[in-house]
Amino acid sequence: MDIAAVLKLADELIFAKTGEHLDYLQKAILEGTFQGQTYLKIAEATHSSEGHLRDIGSELWKILSEGFGENITKRNFRAILEKAKFYTNFSSAIGRDHVTVNNVNICPKKTRAPSSPQNSQETPTQPHIDLGDAPEIFNFYDRTPQLTTLETWILQDRSRLIALLGISGIGKTTLALRLIEQIKTNFDYVIYRSLRFSPTLNTTLTNLLQIFSDKTDIPQNIETQISQLLDNLRKYRCLIILDDVQMLFSTGQLAGQYKTGYEDYQQFFKLIAEVCHHTCLILISWEKTREIAKLERVNNYVQSLVLGSLGTAAKEILKQQNLSDEDDWETLINTYQGNPLWLELTITIVQDLFGGSVSEFLQCDTAILSESLQAQLDQQFQRLTQSEMAIMMQLAEENEPVALPQIIKTVQLSTSDLLNAMQSLGMRLFLDAEEQGKTTFFSLNPVMKQYVKNRIIK
Repeated sequence: MDIAAVLKLADELIFAKTGEHLDYLQKAILEGTFQGQTYLKIAEATHSSEGHLRDIGSELWKILSEGFGENITKRNFRAILEKAKFYTNFSSAIGRDHVTVNNVNICPKKTRAPSSPQNSQETPTQPHIDLGDAPEIFNFYDRTPQLTTLETWILQDRSRLIALLGISGIGKTTLALRLIEQIKTNFDYVIYRSLRFSPTLNTTLTNLLQIFSDKTDIPQNIETQISQLLDNLRKYRCLIILDDVQMLFSTGQLAGQYKTGYEDYQQFFKLIAEVCHHTCLILISWEKTREIAKLERVNNYVQSLVLGSLGTAAKEILKQQNLSDEDDWETLINTYQGNPLWLELTITIVQDLFGGSVSEFLQCDTAILSESLQAQLDQQFQRLTQSEMAIMMQLAEENEPVALPQIIKTVQLSTSDLLNAMQSLGMRLFLDAEEQGKTTFFSLNPVMKQYVKNRIIK
């Protein structure tokens, strides 16, 4: 009998007795016990305390003992399972509305178990998936390295807090939703929520707590809400994705500055990173949060991934639109930073005014920005401080990447203000940085440079 069979049989019995499926820690205890591991070893693998695991194990063995009609402990669990009479009786019960163990009929309690996605077939291992207002994915272009990295961080490294960063249109949300499809069976709950309308932390926590409970009387005290949510995150293995986190930040302030009344999100994210639980929270944003920037340097459970160009995978976008001059496609992709949205908005000009010829389009002296692309960039540029705008305007005039000392000489700002603004632009992912020896050179990509020049002209 392999571990998969053990988990399936145990889950059926636990559900019959309690109305709930095996949670993450119960599964870990069964797997570890089956492999001969001690509680200490299992605790280390799950980042839990040994005492907490022993308490869960004690309750688990009690439920299994009642079902089997024989005293089951961590020591004799495997031996009892391997007895043919138990395995035969138990496995024969799978698929019925009741479980028969040792000829004892056990009727399941009518307790609500985690629900399944709409139109999906309910199985003992089916996670509760609530994607809320997640957009539908129509196209996905190869992001295999990034998917592999995220999967490793989440499933192997047990990361608790991950920032998925990238300039608007680069494909962050699409990547996260594809990730869900790949790893959803490893979780009890998978949840996606957008913060595009800047909900308060109270609203977000209330929404999350309602997913774990049928109760309508969710407490309104923030501390109580966080405490209850953490209890659920310890009980269940969850993947929670919060999108559009940048909408919690103020415009006209340096990157990562929370709006007034939203500062408690910072403490919430910090707790997620530091408190022991079994959940991974992914924050999707245009700009890095300040707590992520600090925590990832000292906390092994905090990671950030900056999503960059699609690279050659972006050729699929051009192919779908039947553009000609394939030899010039790579130049077009590089000019628009392999950004799927930027390319799609630009392709309309190539088709409408250049007959789909990429070669003719590239004969233009500068990067061409459609009205739609400029409007999209306006949303990000309007968030900048005056100091950041001054630096962007100066870099837009440079023909070559420049080092920090040169920027300090040419931009009329105090050294302190300039350094803070440079750091903020980096958190917004507006700057291209290139290391040459021990010196870092900064520049703007062609699209951003042309956008800034257009604003100066206006």
